[in-house]
Amino acid sequence: MSLLRWQPWREVDTLRQQMDRLFEDLIHDTHEVSMLPKHEDAIWAPAVELKETDTNVILQAQIPGVEAKDLDIQVSQDAVSIAGEYRKEQKTEEKGFFRSEFSYGQFQRIVPLPVRIDNEAITSEFKNGILTLTLAKMAGTAQKVVKVDLGMTEQLREAVTQQRKQDEHLQEVVQSRAAEAIGTTA
Repeated sequence: MSLLRWQPWREVDTLRQQMDRLFEDLIHDTHEVSMLPKHEDAIWAPAVELKETDTNVILQAQIPGVEAKDLDIQVSQDAVSIAGEYRKEQKTEEKGFFRSEFSYGQFQRIVPLPVRIDNEAITSEFKNGILTLTLAKMAGTAQKVVKVDLGMTEQLREAVTQQRKQDEHLQEVVQSRAAEAIGTTA
């Protein structure tokens, strides 16, 4: 029996690599999402709310303090990309200190959609810092409800059982006749 030396740092490195892969998979979940452009220097992402109705998907995003002209919205059949930029106001103060905790710069949010949408039929509204996109679902993506008839399933199960019994009986008959034929020729 040989002893193996325990190397805890190798296990920590393996764990780190697995976590990196996990987060990469979460970020780049679908092919359509990965086709949307990404801002590498994005510092913030707007909060979103997604609602689904029978015919539409409604996406609302909180984007306070940004004007509509500073937004870049791109829609594929599987995802929505909302990007923009907070612009810094130019203020100078001659005396005293100046402090700002506001974030300025680019932002982006890519939202995967629960169903495929018709990206040619979109309505939008931007009011009081709330962006509302109404996205029409693709034709034929409405959920279809099918009733399962358990009585038919039970009848089908009985028919299959009867067929198996007949097959077994035929196999026994063939085996017994083959045994008789071998016994008479021997």
